[in-house]
Amino acid sequence: MNDRSDVRHKMYDIKGPLVAKNFNSRGFEAVYCPTKEAALEKAVSFIPKDHVVSWGGSVSIDEIGLRPYVLEHNKVIDRDTAETPAERADIMRRALLCDTFIMGTNAAVEDGQLINIDGNGNRLAALTYGPKQVIVIAGINKLEPTVETAISRARSTAAPINAQRFPGLKTPCYATGMCGHCKGTDSICAQILRTRICKPAGRIKVIIVGEILGF
Repeated sequence: MNDRSDVRHKMYDIKGPLVAKNFNSRGFEAVYCPTKEAALEKAVSFIPKDHVVSWGGSVSIDEIGLRPYVLEHNKVIDRDTAETPAERADIMRRALLCDTFIMGTNAAVEDGQLINIDGNGNRLAALTYGPKQVIVIAGINKLEPTVETAISRARSTAAPINAQRFPGLKTPCYATGMCGHCKGTDSICAQILRTRICKPAGRIKVIIVGEILGF
């Protein structure tokens, strides 16, 4: 059992449930889980065994063990099985009609909103419409006090780190680690999505985790 007696984790365990309550007030189905293990258990409870599952690029779903779990227990739509760029694009389109879509989030506002940034937009498209349900894993480090600071986090913290996952990317953040507000074709910040209300209510499940997850 993880020791959560330090002041940092005490704060997480106070703050997390309150933020989950704010998400619930906006139509999300949100819950706070103090540990990665509890978050995985909760996420799995949301996914029926017969659901077809897909996902967007996310470190958080790997860190709690969710993607490995669905790969073993569910039928999946996995873009990494593609052998060509065209096949990969087709799989990404099919993923928009899966039953359950799992993802992380670039930032979350303490008043109950999600902020996400994307290059291709497939992850944001699934969050907005298509899959029957979306499960969002949000580490406590993703929480920001305002929409403005959440967008800043997505662009200046998450994006430069994510850029390093793509060798040779021609963006300022790849070269310098800092956002350059670029407009080139390699930009991974083509789309910025603010999800302030969940419609229909309950479609988006938000699991706030009292640990540092993702970027």
